[in-house]
Amino acid sequence: MTSSVTVRVPAKVNLQLSVGPLRDDGFHDLVNVFHAVSLFDEVTASEADTLTVRVVGDSAAQVPVDGDNLAIRAARALAARAGRPYGANLVIRKHIPVAGGMAGGSADAAAALVACDRLWGLGLSRDDLREIAADLGSDVPFALLGGTAVGTGRGETLSPLPVSGRFHWVFALADGGLSTPQVYGECDRLREAAGQRPGWPALSPALAQALRDGDAKALGGALVNDLQPAAIMLRRSLARTLEVGREHGALGALVSGSGPTCAFLAESEVHARELAISLAGAGVCRTVVGAYGPVPGAVLV
Repeated sequence: MTSSVTVRVPAKVNLQLSVGPLRDDGFHDLVNVFHAVSLFDEVTASEADTLTVRVVGDSAAQVPVDGDNLAIRAARALAARAGRPYGANLVIRKHIPVAGGMAGGSADAAAALVACDRLWGLGLSRDDLREIAADLGSDVPFALLGGTAVGTGRGETLSPLPVSGRFHWVFALADGGLSTPQVYGECDRLREAAGQRPGWPALSPALAQALRDGDAKALGGALVNDLQPAAIMLRRSLARTLEVGREHGALGALVSGSGPTCAFLAESEVHARELAISLAGAGVCRTVVGAYGPVPGAVLV
């Protein structure tokens, strides 16, 4: 055993989020193309008699430090799997937006699994960790895997997708967050009001081909998020944010996951910098960050 372990874990953007009908268990069948990007949290696990968590960095005050914290829940699930009451002090260094549709909480849970597994000397395989992760939330297994992958079921069953090259992104971060359950509920309400009956979702062939080819222009045209209308309905200002990004040459623009972060695909690293400056100057978001993808999932540092 070691006395302290640090794990770095990436944010994600959803390139395709196709939402099927509501299931009996309260979830939706999804086709969810995850893409890990170079915006990272770090979780450090240190020896302790009990499980505690402390959060530092961006929007730290918005992250719970009790039993609702996903990293604590992950550590407890891992200890339960091992059959022993292990302890750890967890310190989360936040850079991924909180409640921003980029799976920051899920990323921290994945990092806690990897860090505590090493701290406690358990030696579980990544498959074992992914099994625990799937019980914690639909986005947690992908944070372990990283890269680009399609998730099915409620998003937790993952298949890696082949990708050529690197894609450059700009993320417009909003003030405050959006509740994922509330956004899904609004999606259901909008569909019912419109008399829509969603069918079984499927991976977009055009999007998969664009990823294989490393074709940023084709990928920009294939981006889709079925939750976007609901997110915009709950936060009307997102429509203007997306519009400004398109006006300044974004190849694709969409709300990331359940929002309210907006993601813009750029032609190149240089274009991403120019787009970030334009978005920041337009005053349509709290702040702007650039990133690239795909990147690996949770790794020891």
